[in-house]
Amino acid sequence: MDRERWAEVALHPVRIRILRAVAGARLTTNDLFALLPDIPQATLYRHLNTLVKGGLVEVVEQRKIRGAVERVYALPAHGATLDPAALATATPEDHARYFTAFVSSLLSEFSRYLSREHIDFAADGVGYHQLVLHLTDAEMAKFAADLGGVLGPLLSHEPGGGRIPRLLATIMLPADEQKLKEGDA
Repeated sequence: MDRERWAEVALHPVRIRILRAVAGARLTTNDLFALLPDIPQATLYRHLNTLVKGGLVEVVEQRKIRGAVERVYALPAHGATLDPAALATATPEDHARYFTAFVSSLLSEFSRYLSREHIDFAADGVGYHQLVLHLTDAEMAKFAADLGGVLGPLLSHEPGGGRIPRLLATIMLPADEQKLKEGDA
């Protein structure tokens, strides 16, 4: 899928939430209704259909239940993200759109969290902060590999068994270099 079509399909707040819910899971529409209760059923069906037609979600199983067909949805093997070639050719305006959708979805998730009846940042494991890491390219590559090594096994965890879904969002970008002041060395 080219990046324009991908952006058209993926970068919608409801679709981002559906993609996040389906990531690493196999879900029916009933499962999605339970996970996303604030989205009206007709809206959920419409956006799920758009994701399936766009190839960002696929039907991985169909079951007959009381004369109806229940579909099970999952991300395709290649995932729901742009491939490296499409990202490499994306324009700065494309990246601005992608990043805006990303940040908007984080704001939406955080607002939903804050609207809960009871919130406890420490008990819920909520936090947000910025760090500046001074890394060579080799150190950055090692950091990315090490982080992937830590996160990789956790991504295979299935829902249930007392597991609480936790959203981890990362942003890595070069920080403005500060000019050394006279006397700093």
